[in-house]
Amino acid sequence: MAMATFNQPQTVITQQITVIKSPEWSTGICDCCDDLGICCCATWCLPCFMCKTANDSGQCVCLPLLDPTLTGYFLGFTPLTIPPISLAMRASLRERYGIQGTICDDCCTVFCCFSCNWCQMARELKKRKQPLTIVNAHTTTFNMVQPSQQPAYYPKY
Repeated sequence: MAMATFNQPQTVITQQITVIKSPEWSTGICDCCDDLGICCCATWCLPCFMCKTANDSGQCVCLPLLDPTLTGYFLGFTPLTIPPISLAMRASLRERYGIQGTICDDCCTVFCCFSCNWCQMARELKKRKQPLTIVNAHTTTFNMVQPSQQPAYYPKY
């Protein structure tokens, strides 16, 4: 006795996670208007801003206070050196997030655009630390047996 077989509907749940990794900084060095809060904080209290940014990146909150450029900020002069702490922070973020560039690029950026560099790093940290969005897609599939593939059913009398 042959019987017809029918497959029950199945529900397949798919999770899709999209992670965007860009080989570039998410904002330019002069894109201060992208986040006015960061720009204002850096303008009005650069030392506090630098310490907060270092803390947000997982570094010691007091680390930027060791930078000679920041020491000059407190004493009223700016030394003509490449700030080592700022350079290390920038290179560290670039490596962590896979951002293209060279240590030479970092040196030039930190030396020429000290506060803009810190604003760019803070914007990058803020954008990269945004939570991921998980989208659930529910798909229902029906597996039907084709009529030519169905076994014949002949009742016995």
